[in-house]
Amino acid sequence: MGGKGKIYTLAEVSQHNTFKDCWLVIHGKVYNVTKFLEDHPGGDEVLLSSTGKDATDDFEDVGHSSTAKAMMDEFVVGEIDSSTVPTKTSYTPPKQPHYEQDKTSDFVVKLLQFLVPLLILGLAVGIHFYTKSA
Repeated sequence: MGGKGKIYTLAEVSQHNTFKDCWLVIHGKVYNVTKFLEDHPGGDEVLLSSTGKDATDDFEDVGHSSTAKAMMDEFVVGEIDSSTVPTKTSYTPPKQPHYEQDKTSDFVVKLLQFLVPLLILGLAVGIHFYTKSA
């Protein structure tokens, strides 16, 4: 397994990706969570799906309790060589053409907001009286 001071590459950690041998990288540390797979509240699939990569974001997105974070210390087997972990790229959305606001005047919009419900109400009253008399 190795000592707690051992430095692992991401390639080495990625080899431990099965139910019988599962390692994760979280916050620069390498964890052997094999014994915890069956006890994990989210199920073993959640942990297995985070192998072979930096699982820090997956871990933080869930919002683990301080108790869960304290439990992690018993599973540490070493640290990750940060030069072997791919750098995160930030998402840059594609450029959108400038949106020109609709040319409809505010007066027409407000008039329609008043008239449409009034027409629906009138239609409902008309149907009510028509079906009542028939």
